[in-house]
Amino acid sequence: MKKTDKIYIAGHNGLVGSAILKHLKNKGYTNFVCFSHDELDLTNQVKVEQMFAKEKPDYVVLAAAKVGGIMANNTYRADFIYENLQIQNNIIHSAYLYGVKKLLFLGSSCIYPKNAKQPIKEEYLLTDELEYTNEPYGVAKIAGLKMCESYNLQYGTNFISVMPTNLYGNNDNFDLEKSHVMPALIRKMHLAKLLSKNKFDEVCKDLGVANINEAREYLAKFGVSDKSVEIWGSGRPLREFLHVDDMAAASVFVLENVDFKDICGNGEIKNTHINVGFGSDISIKDLAYMIKDIVGFGGEIVFSAAKPDGTMKKLMDSSKLNKLGFIPKIRLEEGIKSVYENYKEKF
Repeated sequence: MKKTDKIYIAGHNGLVGSAILKHLKNKGYTNFVCFSHDELDLTNQVKVEQMFAKEKPDYVVLAAAKVGGIMANNTYRADFIYENLQIQNNIIHSAYLYGVKKLLFLGSSCIYPKNAKQPIKEEYLLTDELEYTNEPYGVAKIAGLKMCESYNLQYGTNFISVMPTNLYGNNDNFDLEKSHVMPALIRKMHLAKLLSKNKFDEVCKDLGVANINEAREYLAKFGVSDKSVEIWGSGRPLREFLHVDDMAAASVFVLENVDFKDICGNGEIKNTHINVGFGSDISIKDLAYMIKDIVGFGGEIVFSAAKPDGTMKKLMDSSKLNKLGFIPKIRLEEGIKSVYENYKEKF
């Protein structure tokens, strides 16, 4: 890649896209194409193709997606499969039509079977059924990586798929209804701490509500009070977390150093996607208590065992990426402290 090559980042305002854009800028890349959702609806095939025809990017990072936690995935099942398929289909096909040199597609660990052997290797894809609560999202991401692989085999394109584990970072979505577990826990603990210290003005400001009674009523829906924080599930599931700055570094590493021919292997060409993880996991219970300590909330944690746990264990095998030359660096506790400090400054 040349520092002046034109790079289109789809989803540049999101958690991963913004981190990749920042990392590329820090490495000296200068020529970017970025559009907000209001400027370009990625589910609109005509608009996407018109953009490619006009801009003709050399490289594409496909980080745009509809994402969310268990509640959002299970509630908006049709939205998750439709919007993600539309976005992927439009961008990947246009990248082929307009001769993009390399495309990086960001998927998810949700592509793997819910009972996959641990740690999860790339070849475990499609060997069993998916976790029900995020099946539509997982199916969409499988379609995306298979589309990249198929275009490479039929048309000779250079489209690479990377499958990150659970990501967190400074530009995360902290919406209590739609966010993933990490930002949701950070915000819940923070608001519970403010309630316990009678800092009602700060609570109202954070939530954007008129008075503390309205705030308490809203937070009660999510199990947040001055004395306790409720968490979905038993707390037993194990999750692996990767800081988004490590994900950005891995993505740029792949863009700069890895081509499709490097990951084809011998024999039947499949499962050419690359896992991106940290290499260790933590239970949701231990994560909750770690965040509780970092935030400084003195109340109780209540686990709602009647609510779904999701997949019980999901640890990625990232040895393929490690052998290619990339190792993540940011430890979990260090990363959470950074995110919490950033959250307090922002909100």
